[in-house]
Amino acid sequence: MTSPSGSTPAEAEAFLAAHPEIEAFDIVLHDSNGIGRGKIIRRHELLSIYKSGRHMPISILGLDICGEDVHETGLIWDQGDGDRRAWPIPGTLVPLVGTTPPRGEVFLSLYNLDGSQMTSDPRHALQRQVDAMAAEGLYPAAAFELEFFLLENDRDANGKMVPARDVLDRRRNSKTDVYSVDQLHGMLPLFNDIYAGAKAAGIKAETLISEFAPGQYELTLHYRDNVLQAADDLMRLKRLVRMHARLHGVTACFMAKPNEDYAGSGMHLHVSLQDAKGQNVFVEAVEGQYNDTILHAIGGLQQTMGEAMLVFAPHANSWRRFASQSYAPVSPTWGVNNRSVALRIPAGDIRARRIEHRPAGVDANPYLVAATVLAGIRHGLKHRIDPGPEVTGNGYEAETTVVIPEDWRSAIRLAQGSAFLKDALGEDMHRTFTAVKAAEYARVMRTVSEVDFDLYLHTV
Repeated sequence: MTSPSGSTPAEAEAFLAAHPEIEAFDIVLHDSNGIGRGKIIRRHELLSIYKSGRHMPISILGLDICGEDVHETGLIWDQGDGDRRAWPIPGTLVPLVGTTPPRGEVFLSLYNLDGSQMTSDPRHALQRQVDAMAAEGLYPAAAFELEFFLLENDRDANGKMVPARDVLDRRRNSKTDVYSVDQLHGMLPLFNDIYAGAKAAGIKAETLISEFAPGQYELTLHYRDNVLQAADDLMRLKRLVRMHARLHGVTACFMAKPNEDYAGSGMHLHVSLQDAKGQNVFVEAVEGQYNDTILHAIGGLQQTMGEAMLVFAPHANSWRRFASQSYAPVSPTWGVNNRSVALRIPAGDIRARRIEHRPAGVDANPYLVAATVLAGIRHGLKHRIDPGPEVTGNGYEAETTVVIPEDWRSAIRLAQGSAFLKDALGEDMHRTFTAVKAAEYARVMRTVSEVDFDLYLHTV
C-alpha cells in the first residue's frame, strides 16, 4: 500500500544501511495533549511500517492526561475501538544520541484504513490550516521557543520542587540570575548532550538562556519555512531534553507554572507568511510603517484569542502562569519591541518581520497552537480586522474590549461553543480536544488536594 503520508521504504532502507548499530526504534504519534503515544519496535520491524503502516487503536487519540479513555471523544466504544493505520512522517526518522543499546525514533500520523486522514490527529489539524493558506497563496514560516525548568528528582521537606544542582559540580543556585552566562556553565554537560541529540535529529537548536526563575532555561530553534517541521522540532526537542535530563540525574519540567513565586514557562511562536515567490508578505515598504497584511493578521489573532485560550492554556496549572508582570500576557494586546503584550512585533532586520505570539505555555500542544494561530491570521486577513493602536509602555495596564476567559472552566466552555475553534481545528479534533479537557477538569475538581486540608481542615 502506498503511504498516504508520503513516506517511502527507501528512506528506511537508507537509514538502516547508514546505522547498523541501531537495535530498536521508538515509534511515536502525538495525542491532543501533545503526549507521545506508541511503541518500541525492534530493528527488523521498521521496514514493514514504511511498506504497510502499523495498526494502532483509534482510542490512542482519545486519552486524557493520565492515559485513560475519554468516552465523550467518540473514539472509544462508539467505534468499537477499532484499529486505524499509522504511517511514518517523512524526514522524522532519526538516531537517538545517548541511548543504550542504540535506538532511533520516528514520528507517525494516524490514517483511516482507506488512507484518508484520521482527523482527531493534531498534526492533521495543522496540515489542514497549512493547506488552506496554500490555497490562498500564502505559506507560513515559523519557529518556537522552548522554556523549561531543570529540577531535583525529589521534593524538599516542604513538598516543594527545587532547582536541580549543577550536573558538573553539584552546586545549587537558588537565585534567578536571568541571562547569567556563568549560571549556564554548570549545566553544560547536559546541554552539550541535548545539542548533540538535536544535531543528529536534524534540529537546529540555537541560543541557550538562563531564564527568569531559578532553574529555568530557554532554548531557541532555527526558523523553518515549513511550520509543520517547526512543530515537529519542538516536539522532538522536548523529548530530547527530558531524556538527557534523566540521564544526568535531574528532572526536566514542562509545566507552565511549577513555582508560585516565579514566572512560568512559555512556548512563544514566531510566525511570518511568504508568497509563492518566497517573499515575506509582512515586510513593510518603509521601516516602521507596518503594512495592512501584518496588522490584519494581528487583528485576527486579537479577535479570536479568547475562544482559543484553551489551546494556549490547556491544563489547570496553565492558568497559574497568567499573573500581572510575570512575562505572561493577560490580554490580547499588541505592540512593537514590547514583552508585556500578547502579540509582539520584535525589533530586528526588516526582512525578518514576523509576529511573536506569546500566550501559549510550554505545556500546550504545538500542532494545535500553530493550527489555531494560522486560523486566527486567516480570519484577520479575510475580514481585514483593524487591531487598533499599538500598546506602548506597560501592556499589563492596557484596556481591551476582547473578552478573555479568566479561568480553565470558562475557557473550556468558551472553546466548546466556539465556531471559530471548530473551524480552526476541524470538527473531529475540536470534539476530541474539548471532550478531553472537560474530562480532565472533572478529574481535577473531584480531587481533594493538600490545599483543601491546609485551608479548611481546622477552620470551617
